[in-house]
Amino acid sequence: MFYCINYYLVSIDRRRQREEEEPDDTSRYGQSVDAQENNTDAAGAEEPNFGLSGKLTEYTNTYKGVVIKYNEPPEARKPKTRWRLYPFKGEEALKVLYIHRQSAFLLGRQRHIADIPIDHPSCSKQHAVLQYKLADYERTDGTIGRKVKPYIIDLESANGTYLNNERIEPRRYYELKERDVLKFGFSSREYVMLHERSLNTEENQEEPTSSNEDSPE
Repeated sequence: MFYCINYYLVSIDRRRQREEEEPDDTSRYGQSVDAQENNTDAAGAEEPNFGLSGKLTEYTNTYKGVVIKYNEPPEARKPKTRWRLYPFKGEEALKVLYIHRQSAFLLGRQRHIADIPIDHPSCSKQHAVLQYKLADYERTDGTIGRKVKPYIIDLESANGTYLNNERIEPRRYYELKERDVLKFGFSSREYVMLHERSLNTEENQEEPTSSNEDSPE
């Protein structure tokens, strides 16, 4: 698997050139950004901020007649970094998934609502969500900045979500970092988290701080 990852790192510049020419298809994996934003607006401004370890909001979000078991938090943001999921089935590299065009991606077996379908029978219909959130971080000089980070949250799936081979607790946000590996249920597929600048170890995308984004999680 790691040989395949290195291959992708070497060829990432060529992939980026092709990506810049392709249309920004926000409905590529299912729910469109417009539909997602409408659903988020419907949740209302009073939607609480549960941070990294709280309960989800009530199931008030619907799409295509299906109740979605998740609502985005107020700090949800679309990332500036072009993150990718690189799926592997054993040593076989599968089609790259582009996960930077929305603020959240629903993963699950229910194909007509999932942004990223996962078809293994051990996976739940609504299994997990990959969520981008604006979060604090400490700069090298000790000051605090804010930037958009990726997180994974398990939606009480029957057979679990695994981060670097460790099963995560349901309904808790776990920060994802470059080269992290995700697995779902008993599926043998592994999803490696990389981005367009994975040839460089430093990521310097920072969000400007504004007065309405300074509240702690």
